[in-house]
Amino acid sequence: MVATGNPEYSPYLWRDPEDDSKLIGANADLMQLLSKEIGIPIEVKYLGPWSRVQELARTGRVDLIAGAFFNTARLDYMDYFQPAFRGTRTVIWTNPKNTFKYSAWRDLIDRNGLTVVNNSFGEEFDAYAKKTLNIAKVASLEQALQMLVLSRADYVIYEEDPGLALAAKLNISHLKTALTAVSTESLFLTIAHQSACNIGEIRGRIAKAMLKLTKDNVMKALVDTNIQLWRKQNRGG
Repeated sequence: MVATGNPEYSPYLWRDPEDDSKLIGANADLMQLLSKEIGIPIEVKYLGPWSRVQELARTGRVDLIAGAFFNTARLDYMDYFQPAFRGTRTVIWTNPKNTFKYSAWRDLIDRNGLTVVNNSFGEEFDAYAKKTLNIAKVASLEQALQMLVLSRADYVIYEEDPGLALAAKLNISHLKTALTAVSTESLFLTIAHQSACNIGEIRGRIAKAMLKLTKDNVMKALVDTNIQLWRKQNRGG
């Protein structure tokens, strides 16, 4: 089976500096534990940015997405395995030169925001943003953060841990994150409807294995280990 995910998602997923055709990170390690549980090899590949990953899932050119928020629209092309394997916090990032106090969604009205193409921050916020907010979408988190540094937006909305990790790699230390989360969402493993592996017997094995791995709380140790790996790889630059 082939798995992929968001490549700008450390400590969960990022490109292997020793083999950039692969993704490594806590979610990639989880896929290897899953592979052992179900007795099926799982290769975690880099297949492009997050927007392309979702298109590949839509057309069945990838089997598994190792980490996606729940979104009703995504049910059109992939199935979610319960329970979620990790909770995340989405926060507002600001440049101190152009900062404002964030405590509620309404504070974002009439301000220019940025996020990454095809990102979802939970159905409730997505619906509110579409109706009420001005949020432009760019190809990568790196581009969004660099634009924020240049004050080309008032804020960036993105998950806390991956944002902090990439900011550290880019030597961006002065951006601020709001203490109040925009949303708290859960990460799920998904399987594409069009995947040849999306059959009852395999889905059942994956579902049982994910239930066991989640119950055993394996992600805590995987995240801690991969935070250290990311820091080691990016130390000094």
